[in-house]
Amino acid sequence: MKIFIKNMVCNRCISAVEKIFSEAGIAVNSVVLGEVEVGTDISAEKMLAVEKSLMETGFERIKDSVHQLVDKIKNTIIIKISELDIDENFLLSEFLSSKIPKDYSSLSKTFSQNENITLEQFFILHKIEKVKELLLYNEFTLTEIAGKLGYKSVQHLSSQFRNTTGFTPTEFKKLKDHQRKTLDSL
Repeated sequence: MKIFIKNMVCNRCISAVEKIFSEAGIAVNSVVLGEVEVGTDISAEKMLAVEKSLMETGFERIKDSVHQLVDKIKNTIIIKISELDIDENFLLSEFLSSKIPKDYSSLSKTFSQNENITLEQFFILHKIEKVKELLLYNEFTLTEIAGKLGYKSVQHLSSQFRNTTGFTPTEFKKLKDHQRKTLDSL
């Protein structure tokens, strides 16, 4: 049995969800972003307790298939960006169609109708949040960051960064309040 969970964006989220199921006495087969697989059916009483704990921790069970699909799209994009291995010829449409067996136009339409943002805008926002994170860690140069996130040039990255944040990457690094958004708020 698969249970779909909204707002899982990182490994800490996986640990938190595993703990919730463990505390409810439910053995899980696997937990990945947005999805928990259990080997047996869960009683209605236990499921209510799990849903309550999920809500208290900032997660939410997704019951309908449309929202499950939207969450799967989000998690697929988040994972791809976190890998820091996006080729400069990367096409979001081809990538998503290869990971989720649906036509890209259908994925895009479903996503836009439910999130009030296009898939491309969501992808760019998450890439910019990753750029902010990498700038703050100071592990990579802007040129290296551009290469890892699929930008054809530093100028393209800087332009997109400025259009999204209102700051150049250099100006952002100098700010005291770095205005990063949590991934589940995007």
